[in-house]
Amino acid sequence: MRGAACAALLVPLAACSTSVPYGRGADGPDDAPDGDRSAAVTVTPRGEAAPAGEPVRVTASGGRLTSVTVTDADGGPLAGELAPDGSEWASRRKAAPGTSYRVTAVTTGGDGRDRTWKSAFTTAEADRVNKVDWRPGTDTTVGVAQPISLVFDHPVTDKASVERQLTVTTSNGTEGAWAWLTDHSGRDRVDWRPQEYWEAGTRVTMTAELNGTDSGDGGWFVRDYTTTFTVGPRQVVEVDLDRKQLTLVRDGKEVRTIPVSGGTPGGDKRSWRGTAVLMAKEGTINMSSETVGLGDAYDKMVDHSMRLTWSGMYAHAAPWNDRWMGKANRSSGCIGMSDADAAWFYAQVRPGDPFEITGADTKGVVAPGNGFGAWNVSWPDWQARSALH
Repeated sequence: MRGAACAALLVPLAACSTSVPYGRGADGPDDAPDGDRSAAVTVTPRGEAAPAGEPVRVTASGGRLTSVTVTDADGGPLAGELAPDGSEWASRRKAAPGTSYRVTAVTTGGDGRDRTWKSAFTTAEADRVNKVDWRPGTDTTVGVAQPISLVFDHPVTDKASVERQLTVTTSNGTEGAWAWLTDHSGRDRVDWRPQEYWEAGTRVTMTAELNGTDSGDGGWFVRDYTTTFTVGPRQVVEVDLDRKQLTLVRDGKEVRTIPVSGGTPGGDKRSWRGTAVLMAKEGTINMSSETVGLGDAYDKMVDHSMRLTWSGMYAHAAPWNDRWMGKANRSSGCIGMSDADAAWFYAQVRPGDPFEITGADTKGVVAPGNGFGAWNVSWPDWQARSALH
């Protein structure tokens, strides 16, 4: 599949007339009946199991190309550029695996006549397909700390080739960078974030033109991905585990402070610190201590659950801990609050809002791949994680 491509000689059709054969296949062109040699056109790749992952190239000799059209089996065009001298056309995108393409080229030869040439080829099927899970979803409104995140089904050993196909455009020229991480699941992942939190109201589009890109050992991508989202109002959740309180700050103004109880000090039940990002509002869910390595300490339905990490830290209603709210940290690592406070708070926040968590006795800083811990990495270190750095 990844071998060298061969060239196919196209067969010309007389313009605006019945088909007239001139070529001799791959051996070279015949002389035209009047003795003038016609233009010769070649295409790479060629054949029924052509290698994918390279641009389609059409070249002309003995004349010049005036137009080239390449389409897939569904009629979708493969855009490209024609050299100023008409000697070559090359597609901007690479040929995708398992795809049939039709090529139509028009040349002007030394005799001044226009000729139309047609060819077709099919690329070999991918031996392995790499897929992507991406966030945030399209047409969503997110908080100011939401990164763009792509998680891959299979390893990406050619990270530079993949990263070159990723584009982020914003309504206000926000600059940022991609960084390669290891997701909490152990899979390869690449996230994009600005240097600082997003500006409220920013409109963002991410395009991953991956179709036809070889990820290396993980196989080929066979589709593109895109998402468009809007950044909502600036909201920051300040969680002070030493004072056992949570404060919602909107547009720089304190909206409300809530008494909370964080993770129990001195062991595995401590909470994480640093900046965690609200990943999802999951409502009422079952929480079991066995899923986070805490034995059979609890197994209960929990209301107003807001996920902060993949490892299981949430903010949620914890009425069983009411006597400790604002007084002591007595949870199994989550940030608990009363039913009434949780209901109010749940209605205020959205995925992408940052939780800036401080406290003397915690089990460490949220890792970049444990949810969206990107903001716990310094900007120079974040930039250094790019494969194109």
